[in-house]
Amino acid sequence: MTSWTPQLRGRDGPLYRVIADALAADIDEGRLAPGTRLPTHRELAEKVGVTVGTVTRAYAEAERRGLIGGEVGRGTFVRHRDAPRHLPTPAPDTGDDALVELGLNWPATPPGDPAGTALRKTLDALQRSPRLSELLDYQPHAGLLAHREAGAKWLSRFGLEVSPEQVVVCSGGQHAMEVALTALTRPGDTVLAEALTYPGLKVLASRLHLRLHGVALDEHGLKPDALEAACRTGAKVLFCVPNLQNPTGTVMSEERRRRIAAVVRKHGLTVVEDDAYGLLLDKCPPPLSTLVPESGWFIGGVSKLLAPGLRIGYLAAPSEAGTERLAEEAALAVRMTPPLMAEVAARWVNDGTADELVVRRRREAQERLELAREVLGDLLPKAPRAPTYHLWLKLPAGWRAESFTAQARRRGVSVTPAEVFTVGPATAPAAVRVCLGAPRTRASLEKGLRRLRETLEGGPEPLASIV
Repeated sequence: MTSWTPQLRGRDGPLYRVIADALAADIDEGRLAPGTRLPTHRELAEKVGVTVGTVTRAYAEAERRGLIGGEVGRGTFVRHRDAPRHLPTPAPDTGDDALVELGLNWPATPPGDPAGTALRKTLDALQRSPRLSELLDYQPHAGLLAHREAGAKWLSRFGLEVSPEQVVVCSGGQHAMEVALTALTRPGDTVLAEALTYPGLKVLASRLHLRLHGVALDEHGLKPDALEAACRTGAKVLFCVPNLQNPTGTVMSEERRRRIAAVVRKHGLTVVEDDAYGLLLDKCPPPLSTLVPESGWFIGGVSKLLAPGLRIGYLAAPSEAGTERLAEEAALAVRMTPPLMAEVAARWVNDGTADELVVRRRREAQERLELAREVLGDLLPKAPRAPTYHLWLKLPAGWRAESFTAQARRRGVSVTPAEVFTVGPATAPAAVRVCLGAPRTRASLEKGLRRLRETLEGGPEPLASIV
């Protein structure tokens, strides 16, 4: 824990906001490194001479700005600036000195991406529809039946066969995660997840007052013996990403899925399976949810496969009986998923546009992966074969993830260190996630990859670690 004390002199406004401004300044100027644990509310209140309530409001304001995040049982930490709660738009590549953004996990956009053209055609058809005005009315919490039918059809692409009555239409994958976990857990519950996991889950767990417990994984995904041991925590829910796991990019083998399913069934776990990337694979193993159909809750989004702005995700319950719970939670969060967006997604699923976009994204991801192999070469000893938007780059001896990230940024390329993904008190590995999709062009991607290679080959700078 840092002994941080905010410098409040010369700042105007309410005390809580002054403290949040001081925190922001210290983060921006490098005095507080990402991952730093901040003083408790009471400790900081005593240092500054304010009430605990003022510090609580200050930390809440800082979290609202995306500066910090809390983890139940661990404390409050400075967030990594490359993993903000609200993702910024990558800056355009305006010159040789421009920062190349390889820290944001955006889908790879192919040249002449047909998504825009498809949207114009769909909107043109919609404006001639006699039922257009109906999309402006309140809709059922789970979504219109036609949209749930399209959702069931979309999920079948992943190998999951469900009825429309089992599907709830959500406002993207993150919303689907929130709906599922809110319906399946209570504050204070323990949720199991990969030891390196999607940062959005960590933020969500903090908001829902859930305890995350990391489960070790290897090149085949979750380790069955580690999951068996983790069940001793009393957890009843497992969240996992078996396909192109974020951040490691692993694809859980079918044999491994069957072993994990056996542990799930033995201990009565409920599985929340998130498949944001699976359709990038030419052929993927069956969803884990199909191996435990009585307890598998499946999320199949469209943001990473069709278009990020199409905020639609489909959440499938094990049975129609479970859908009512999900619909209630979805309604509490957003009242209903915007029907206009759901209509666009449904039309794309039904007329084949979605399949065309997936093919184009898969091809672009594969070509960007080939470029990464070419540039990084021997520095990427276990490069994935399957198309992917992100790589897990293990650093040579002598490097720390945070110091490498800082040094790479000084060279003009942004990546995300392992600390952002690490669950609980475990020591983060010396590794970074490298995203291949955010650069608008392959030329910009190549420039960023070459900067990464130069950083690695140059070795750690003396005293380069962030303190």
